[in-house]
Amino acid sequence: MRLTLGPLQYFWPRRRVLDFYAATAELPLDVIYLGETVCSKRRELRGGDWLALARELAASGREVVLSALTLIEAESELASLKRLAGNGEFAVEANDMSAVQLLRERGLSFVAGPGVNLYNQHALALLRRAGMTRWVPGVEQGREQLAEIRQAADAGMLPEIELIAWGRLPLAYSARCFTARAHDLAKDDCGFRCLDDPEGLPLATRDGAPFLRINGIQVQSEAVCDLAPEIDELRAAGVNLLRLYPQPQGMADTVAYFRAALAQPPTQRRGDCNGYWHGAAGMRMLAAGGS
Repeated sequence: MRLTLGPLQYFWPRRRVLDFYAATAELPLDVIYLGETVCSKRRELRGGDWLALARELAASGREVVLSALTLIEAESELASLKRLAGNGEFAVEANDMSAVQLLRERGLSFVAGPGVNLYNQHALALLRRAGMTRWVPGVEQGREQLAEIRQAADAGMLPEIELIAWGRLPLAYSARCFTARAHDLAKDDCGFRCLDDPEGLPLATRDGAPFLRINGIQVQSEAVCDLAPEIDELRAAGVNLLRLYPQPQGMADTVAYFRAALAQPPTQRRGDCNGYWHGAAGMRMLAAGGS
């Protein structure tokens, strides 16, 4: 089982991003995803910058994958996607069907990210024939759904399975920018307020209980998912890779925690939730093997 670092979901200043990945190059990770998946207005790093960073990390012995936007809305975003698909050096993580189509037309293999909705063996087989080699299930797809799909799928149609095992979960995307709205700003004149929130903007219920995180056009869970204690279950379920989402603090400790968990799953959990894996509400915390 391999460890992957998912694409950066937040908007950080350029220097912070470069420093983060310089430190990441020293961590025991197998695969690193790079690129902007949330908002095309986040241009602290441009396409050429991500490509240069990918080359540096690949030189350190990591597999590098370039991640595409999850919601394509404009011609400029489609043009950027075409450049990404044609980079000629690195595999691409498709996060919507337009990316899948572009990569299929070019005869290129790809990773199907959590933004591509695959809920049965027929969709899985269709994308396998289109070139998918790895699949990241959606956040709500737990052990029972995964088992049903694997059981129903033809043997040759199963790709590598990469499961989100750590981080705030990407729950939804919208054409509306929630961060801009929270600051009473227009989406097209947002002032890049996401830079003020390196882990998203906390959203509480009317009673003041922490509930969600607003991250531009993305809504995340407030709770941090942690599936390290379930690693034996994940192996038995056919999971090949564990995705850890970047956070601004403590990433080295998180990677060390999961690297140790591969040898011996921990009895004490560091995160806040695991409900989706067990078929329960995502924000719940259940004991490993629980229901």
